[in-house]
Amino acid sequence: MPQASDIEIAQAASMRPIVELARERLGIDAADLEPFGHYKAKLSFELLERAAARQPGTLILVTAMSPTPAGEGKTTTTVGLGDAMNRLGHRTLMCLREPSLGPVFGFKGGAAGGGHAQIVPMEDINLHFTGDFGAIQLANNLLAAMLDNHLQQGNALGIDLRRITWRRVLDLNDRVLRQIVVGLGGPGNGFPREGGFDIVAASEVMAVLCLANSLEDLRQRLGDIVVGYTHEQRPVTARELGAQGAMTVLLRDALKPNLVQTLENNPALVHGGPFGNIAHGCNSAIATRAALGLADFVVTEAGFGADLGAEKFIDIKCRSAGLAPAAAVIVATVRALKYHGGVALDALTQPDPGAVEKGLANLERHIENVRHVYGLPCVVSLNRFESDSDQEVAVVRSAMQALQVPMAPATHWSDGGQGAIELARMVVDACMTPSPMRLLYEDELPLWDKIGAVARRVYRASEVTADTKVRAAIRKLQADGFGHLPVCIAKTQSSFSTDPKLRGAPENHVLNVREVRLAAGARFVIALCGDILTMPGLPAVPAATRIDLVDGRVVGLF
Repeated sequence: MPQASDIEIAQAASMRPIVELARERLGIDAADLEPFGHYKAKLSFELLERAAARQPGTLILVTAMSPTPAGEGKTTTTVGLGDAMNRLGHRTLMCLREPSLGPVFGFKGGAAGGGHAQIVPMEDINLHFTGDFGAIQLANNLLAAMLDNHLQQGNALGIDLRRITWRRVLDLNDRVLRQIVVGLGGPGNGFPREGGFDIVAASEVMAVLCLANSLEDLRQRLGDIVVGYTHEQRPVTARELGAQGAMTVLLRDALKPNLVQTLENNPALVHGGPFGNIAHGCNSAIATRAALGLADFVVTEAGFGADLGAEKFIDIKCRSAGLAPAAAVIVATVRALKYHGGVALDALTQPDPGAVEKGLANLERHIENVRHVYGLPCVVSLNRFESDSDQEVAVVRSAMQALQVPMAPATHWSDGGQGAIELARMVVDACMTPSPMRLLYEDELPLWDKIGAVARRVYRASEVTADTKVRAAIRKLQADGFGHLPVCIAKTQSSFSTDPKLRGAPENHVLNVREVRLAAGARFVIALCGDILTMPGLPAVPAATRIDLVDGRVVGLF
């Protein structure tokens, strides 16, 4: 019998009405929920305030080794671990990001987990969900429209058309929109100038929503967004355009976290969706805080490998929100270890213990960063596949024993929470003896040195380079009073370096910063490195070609 797909498993699930589940599992009254149909709902602001005031539970971060095209199952592990902890009697909530339609219709896939470790309703979550991404897109593009209208109506602020930094966004992969010209067609259509689109997940508005702790904080951060510069090179903000109020109105409901459930009817919050390679890659701080007030344990994930997601989770989200995980889970797979050991993608299912041993350098680098750079105890979750041989698993177990790192093979994809029981026990044990989390750098360190700290201590680069234009831009940000902000490094997720083909644990490579962008509302500075793009393109055969509606049911969605 052919193996059921993720969507077939999800569609066969027996879901509980979300109002009933919230009351029985979290003690949430119906008055504090805003249902979207029967199986998803938003939490009220009143509930968020009460939850944030309670004694917080224990936070667990799920991260991973450097990902491969085969996929390592980090979201699946987050869900499976949460289900397993609930099976053990620990009241546990999962905090996940919302999927972007770019990967859904492109290549990578969704963000609802997989197999028997999923959140549901899967189709809704992976498609329009509760409209949060649409609200972010509208708020972002309203600001762009108000900016161009200000120029058309006389440009009282004296904005230099050559120094406009605000871009429009779209929640789809569309490479032809990366660089465009707007304002063509004569005086009635505005001033011709270069512009471009980013994907919604890379929007500063997305980052603002994910880091804001209240409606008022959201409004303040939106007003702080810098859209460009005057002829005297003074930054111009959204507040000066009068846009922050209307943007806040558009985002009012989007700021409320979304409550759904797993296949095992355990509650989960799904909110916000920045990418980990080009943004800070974490779910919203407001959802995480709420979860900590509603549960004993909270399991959350950060995008891509620990060099990206975990670094930004700690140095941006935890720094901003005053959070600190008690332990981290590093997701690994035998096939990812073989890939980093030099095996071709189409040969990853063939047994090769030697390649596993060679690829351990990548996993060990991430372990070293989590334990010794950030000071967190960690557990390795070996997401097991049918093609993994016992000998290959033994290689990993032996290496982890030598490092004194707990490791559990997990089969949650096929067995649900039961397949992650051993992992859950190890994670709970790790949380019992937490060590203080360490930030990578202090706020007072100059921006250039912050970039260097991440490059050298996390990526193991020997040098950071940038041309004179980029260095001047960094000095300008420092002089304008933004030097205290953390840095968000955007680079490939496939390697510690900026070369996606450089597998394993490369050292002494060069990190080249090709562009810097200020995210004053999000309160970080973005350093774009290598060939990373903020508007992805579609692959040769997009996933959209497989998606359809048959007899009223979605098919082909993973």
